[in-house]
Amino acid sequence: MLDACGLQSLEDLYRHLPEEAKLHRPLDIPAGKSEYEIADWFNEQAQRNANAYASFLGAGVYSHYRPVLCDVVVSRGEFLTSYTPYQAEFAQGTLTTIFEFQTMLCQLTGMEVANASMYDGSTSVPEAAMMAMRITGRRHFLAAANLHPEYREVLNTHANHSHWSVESFGYDTKTGRFDLHDLEAKLDASVACVIIQTPNFFGVVEDVKAAAELAHKHGALLVVAFAEAVSLGLLEPPKDADIVVGELQSFAISPSYGGPYAGVMATKEKYMRQIPGRLVGETKDADGNRAYCLTLSTREQHIRREKATSNICTNQALIALMATVFMSVYGKQGLRELAGQNLAKAHYVAKGLDLPFAGPFFNEFVVRPRSKTPEEANAALLQRRIIGGLALGRFFPELKGAMLVCATEMSKRADMDVVNEVLR
Repeated sequence: MLDACGLQSLEDLYRHLPEEAKLHRPLDIPAGKSEYEIADWFNEQAQRNANAYASFLGAGVYSHYRPVLCDVVVSRGEFLTSYTPYQAEFAQGTLTTIFEFQTMLCQLTGMEVANASMYDGSTSVPEAAMMAMRITGRRHFLAAANLHPEYREVLNTHANHSHWSVESFGYDTKTGRFDLHDLEAKLDASVACVIIQTPNFFGVVEDVKAAAELAHKHGALLVVAFAEAVSLGLLEPPKDADIVVGELQSFAISPSYGGPYAGVMATKEKYMRQIPGRLVGETKDADGNRAYCLTLSTREQHIRREKATSNICTNQALIALMATVFMSVYGKQGLRELAGQNLAKAHYVAKGLDLPFAGPFFNEFVVRPRSKTPEEANAALLQRRIIGGLALGRFFPELKGAMLVCATEMSKRADMDVVNEVLR
């Protein structure tokens, strides 16, 4: 490199710099370490991390067990390093897993068509809203106040510079469910879709059928979102919805400080051509053997831009594969048992606590600590190596003094007893 520059030494390379800008001594950093010393150092630091703590924090990201098989499969080179997973001539393995992913998502959600995943739960919500806008020709959306607040923020960001609007409808302060009367009062012929979440941000299971009846009565579509995918193992599928969106982080995807995750979008077959992203379908090759290929892709790179339903440029194929392996490992009965454990443990923790909402909940609930603020309760739990819940005043000023607590199959009885004791 010095030869190419016509120089003799490294000092020559820096001779254009003033002397006072140069460091005439070695760098003040420790001496190098051997590989095994570095490994030991990182192991020591890992012991200080929060993975050694019990977690009762949910609010859209959940602590679930990750079957070892998930990493074994997704670490295979043909999955981990593939860049063009849609070329049918050499990507049959990836196309097969996406097809299975779509199939299992239809079974879980009660829908007829699912795409090859979205970026995450938050971005799938505005995509569903835009899909409803294309179907109905309307540009106004009603979103439940108990929709995940970060999902709502992403929805508002999309609406901010678009020619459409988002309006909230309230929640019942007694049950924690959406307010049916407020929804009815705000529904009219301008509404493209109603967006609800179940279990909602407070952990309460919503009445999907009632929301669907009201929305359809005014010609609007119903979008049902979910953040806790494990709930689908126990709750009735939201088959009354027109579009189902959500987040699959609970299906063997590590919390990873917030991502990457895999979103979900499923719908009825009659709306198939308005779904963003891609669909993988089953066909036969020239020799009559079963084969998989990209059946429908409505993004701008594949069709004329004015006909595109989305500018989604990729999907979370590798992350969605983790979820696919998870669903295959657990199966229908296993997922039901897993959901049952989550339900039982959350109700065990909640026993005897002050719950402001009477609505049925799955694995997380709102609670008011009796003698502490949420921040004080979390500090007390942290001293006992437990990560507490989310202080709700940050997103809902009217719920200042309340917190959202979650229990999963990972919660141990001793830790659950401590949480219950502190909150009492």
